[in-house]
Amino acid sequence: MTAAWGLPSEAVIGGKKHRIHGDYRDILEIFSYFSDPDLPLYLQWQIAMALFFDEPIPEEDQPEAMDYLLRFINCGNTQEPSAGHKLLDWEQDASMIVADVNKVAGQEIRALPFLHWWTFMAYFHAIGEGQLSTVVAIREKIARGKKLEDWEKAFYRENKKRVELPVRYSQAERRQRERLEKMLK
Repeated sequence: MTAAWGLPSEAVIGGKKHRIHGDYRDILEIFSYFSDPDLPLYLQWQIAMALFFDEPIPEEDQPEAMDYLLRFINCGNTQEPSAGHKLLDWEQDASMIVADVNKVAGQEIRALPFLHWWTFMAYFHAIGEGQLSTVVAIREKIARGKKLEDWEKAFYRENKKRVELPVRYSQAERRQRERLEKMLK
């Protein structure tokens, strides 16, 4: 059976099987650490590996484990995701994502004791027209400098906090900004 038709629950790293935590909530928690500007990259990876694998991975096998985690997040695809403008924030957009995924799944996904990340992403990719797609389309137009339609402008004005993505500054960056603002006063 090919990987696309299965839902992995373990990984072979360094020739040894390791159970993984593949629930969508586990992966979203990992995302929250990867988006924390106060955590250095090596610490983000250490936390991600500890959350994803059931037991510690030996240091010599960590590059292979990191690669596996990235492939798992990418639903088994080995192709690098294209770098572009950030159009989605898993935390900020959570209520819209849940509403649309629930509609596709035909049930309240948060009530499920386990929902595999790949299944969650299949539901996510099946989302059609709705508030999330509207917000993402407006973000994309703004990022590309394209003109918004009149209805999009109205939607943007009424939902500015939902449309605009937060800029996350590290503590050091926040202190520097505050220092500069004081100097400019």
